[in-house]
Amino acid sequence: MSAPGPQKISLGALIALVVGGMVGAGIFSLPRRFAEATGPLGAVIAWGIAGTGMYMLARVFQSLAERKPDLDAGVFAYAKAGFGDYPGFLSAFGYWVGSCIGNVFYWVMVKSTLGRFFPIFGDGSTAVAIVVASVGIWLFHFLILRGVQQAAAINTIVTWAKIVPILVFIVILFSVFKWDKFHANLYGAGLEGGIFAQVKATMLVTVFVFLGIEGASVYSRYAKERSHVGKATIVGFVGVTVLMVLVTMLPYGVLERAEIAGMRQPSMSEVLEAVVGKWGAVFVSVGVLVSVLGAYLAWSLICAEVMFMAAKNKDMPAIFAKENANKVPANALWITNIVVQLMVITTYFSNNAFNLMLDMTSAVGLIPYLLVAAYAFLLCKRAETYDVRPQDRKRDLIIASVATVYTFFMICTAGTKLLLSAVLYGPGTILYVWSRREQGEPVFSKTSDWILLAIILAGAVAGLYGLITGRIEI
Repeated sequence: MSAPGPQKISLGALIALVVGGMVGAGIFSLPRRFAEATGPLGAVIAWGIAGTGMYMLARVFQSLAERKPDLDAGVFAYAKAGFGDYPGFLSAFGYWVGSCIGNVFYWVMVKSTLGRFFPIFGDGSTAVAIVVASVGIWLFHFLILRGVQQAAAINTIVTWAKIVPILVFIVILFSVFKWDKFHANLYGAGLEGGIFAQVKATMLVTVFVFLGIEGASVYSRYAKERSHVGKATIVGFVGVTVLMVLVTMLPYGVLERAEIAGMRQPSMSEVLEAVVGKWGAVFVSVGVLVSVLGAYLAWSLICAEVMFMAAKNKDMPAIFAKENANKVPANALWITNIVVQLMVITTYFSNNAFNLMLDMTSAVGLIPYLLVAAYAFLLCKRAETYDVRPQDRKRDLIIASVATVYTFFMICTAGTKLLLSAVLYGPGTILYVWSRREQGEPVFSKTSDWILLAIILAGAVAGLYGLITGRIEI
């Protein structure tokens, strides 16, 4: 009797995975994060850059899903196919650990939201907040162990439910929007530095809120039809982008920039309270809790799936390739939530856990994105897979080039957060060594691998030195 195949997910559920991954905590924090850095003009430029770059990246995922259907693990599979075993491992590890950090950010957001009504939670990093988050981590853990399809179904329901408060926020702010107020905020009055500096200060925020566009690609092996992967990616991206731009821009037409910048997170609730009163804060806060917990569920699924598929492809130790009776990658889920638990504990020692986790998620996640875009570029240059629809090659080359340049530019803006990501990548290489030893393969077979390892270790040393001396603050 043959073993049952993987549970299949519909197009609607795939779209919900993309939307659920992107609409999490980040969108509720946008008013303050942008107001701290820039005015409407800088915000328009930032969203123009981010929207173009991420749209090109979404198109890259769509193209690769169609042209490389055998690479059904998504992000890290493309890096391995294009650049070899060690870069493939780094992509898988970086995507996985970045997703873990993102899950920690979700818990910080939940606790910060509750802290507005229950002071014992503070800004999300008090001892009580950490205990409550820890309970939540393991409740979700055992829910997911019951089955991927069940968890995906819950995520679909939660995804559509959490859109409601965002739409209400947009409609209400439209009704009270004042162009003279918007114009007064236009150039970021009171901020130092020019437009370029203002735009640069928002870049990691835009990366964070776009994380998740590859959700359908990661789960491509569950798709009922391969074509659904690309459709889900584009539909989810376009819809969420419109929401994020509106949530960012509308508050400038209602309140002073400095007032928005001084609000506590989640700032969307504070903005709505300033317009309609206390019920607005409560309404959005409930939406935040539903949204964040739904996004946490989606990303917990993605974290475990990435670790599982990497182990199946022998890029991670074999222990993480085991599934339970419900076809859930149980060991991958256990290691994911253990890491999330440890990181949640570390937030107690952070000066600003909210911003740290947001920026770290973006910085760590950029490396896998860069490798995906670069792989698509290589396919175009080599004309690989273009014996079918060769007329698409020129267009795809432009798309891949823009996506590659954009992700590289974003990495350059990460600054010290990139050194902190090296602190994670360095020790993470132990998992690669473990995997290669299991297979009886040489750990590093190419000179380029040794050079890459040296760069990572140098970055890790510099990051640790910065932490010890206080030059890098957390």
